[in-house]
Amino acid sequence: MPDSYIIEVNSETAGIVVRGQGGYRFFASSHQFNRLEGQLFRNAREAERAARKLVNGDVKEAA
Repeated sequence: MPDSYIIEVNSETAGIVVRGQGGYRFFASSHQFNRLEGQLFRNAREAERAARKLVNGDVKEAA
């Protein structure tokens, strides 16, 4: 299993997640995704879902 993944939303790079102790940590590549910066996710798919929710305006669910 890879140690990092690029997260894209609507053909825009949201950031990367890097596997570490306890899960995958999100690093934003755009100010639009700063709310997710440093958050820990169980897997890359969970981080992608959170980024999509953030873009769609579902801020409560993304956090």
